[in-house]
Amino acid sequence: MSGSAAGNVLEEQIDQWRGFVSRRPAISPSDVEEMEDHLREQIADLESGGLDGEEAFLVAVKRMGSLDAVSREFAREHSRRLWKQLVLVPDAEDEPGPSRWRGLGVMLAFALAAGVAVKLLTGAVDDEMAIARNLPFAVLPFLAGWFAWKHRAPWRVCAVTAVLATVPVLAVNLYPFDMTPGPYPMPGMTAVLAMTHAPVLLWLLAGVLHTGGRWRSHERRMDYVRFTGELVMYLALITLGSLVLLGLTIAVLSLVGVYLDAFLGDWLLPFGMPGALLVSAWLVEAKKSVVENIAPVLTRVFTPLALLMLVADLVAMLVNGPLTTVDRELLIIMDAVLVLVLFLLLYSISARDPLVPPGVFDWLQLALVGAALAVNAVALTAMLSRIAEFGFTANKTAALGLNLVLLVHLVWSAWLLWGFVRRSRPFAEVERWQTAYLPVYAVWAAVVVLLFPPVFAFV
Repeated sequence: MSGSAAGNVLEEQIDQWRGFVSRRPAISPSDVEEMEDHLREQIADLESGGLDGEEAFLVAVKRMGSLDAVSREFAREHSRRLWKQLVLVPDAEDEPGPSRWRGLGVMLAFALAAGVAVKLLTGAVDDEMAIARNLPFAVLPFLAGWFAWKHRAPWRVCAVTAVLATVPVLAVNLYPFDMTPGPYPMPGMTAVLAMTHAPVLLWLLAGVLHTGGRWRSHERRMDYVRFTGELVMYLALITLGSLVLLGLTIAVLSLVGVYLDAFLGDWLLPFGMPGALLVSAWLVEAKKSVVENIAPVLTRVFTPLALLMLVADLVAMLVNGPLTTVDRELLIIMDAVLVLVLFLLLYSISARDPLVPPGVFDWLQLALVGAALAVNAVALTAMLSRIAEFGFTANKTAALGLNLVLLVHLVWSAWLLWGFVRRSRPFAEVERWQTAYLPVYAVWAAVVVLLFPPVFAFV
């Protein structure tokens, strides 16, 4: 390996180490810089002794000790600072750049603007289907705008992202989709596919702004994966808590003859739903270092449960008779299960310490991917059998394409995980593959939204 290539590999390893250390709650940015300087000094000393860059990096990191131990040591030495980090809004001098109060104000402004957009949409459109179709488009632009402000995305990146996001929005609203006849007309399958895939495409495009325009950065893309998982957790907690409080309030007020039905429909829901999303996103960004302590626990709880679920699903599909008789709804549910498993895989990898050697949980992760591959293979066989017997339709083709995309992702993930648990590959390769493959999902979602409707005659 040439000197420049070896230097690039070393800088990449140091960048990954720095990104992981910086997410520790007890370690400030200045501490990270001090630790990085010490790490580089150790590497230089080891290289002068004859080690190559990669060997010197591994030895230097080992000498510095476990990151968990380092974090605990910093917590003991800087307990006052750690407690201040757990406060909702710390002092401005503790946070570089815009103060947390200013960030809170900007987030609330975007949340209010999203609520106004939803209110205008529901007030101007009488068609419930049109409202459902456009609801994500009324909220996600404001979340993306907050991403752009928070992460200082360049205006050129914002402009290009906005133009790209406009294309699926126009397609979903302007394509001449057929409606099923009857007293209650419903959209055809191509319309349903476009409606369900367009928000996925917009979410992945919003990730470009979350990276601050540095969408080629592996670390930035993995941060967005981590952000998405933590956002789901916060949003679920806020939603459940709000439902409990709202239910108690309605019960109490109804006893005295005060009913909130009109207020709920006209004001609370239009402003509450986007507000909960924006507040959850702000909390994730504000407390990301604290939430990360929860992430490894959640992945270790749900990974074995997901493995058991996949094995049960696989047995159910195999004993259900010939694959040609497998129910279509069952195949749809299996696809949803595979997507859920993929999300768990991504979140587990994003929460793992990349410098820790392989252990029992990594073997469990490999078993989960293997079970997912088995379910995917059975589902693919059933889909191909149904297509051979009944022909291609929009939903069958979409399901087949999604399973093929998942198959490639899972096969290479299994291969890389196998190499990692056998200590022949670094974990960085496993992690990098996840983020490198994300654009494939964006491309597939764009194909379903933009090409499927005309190919299948908008039926």
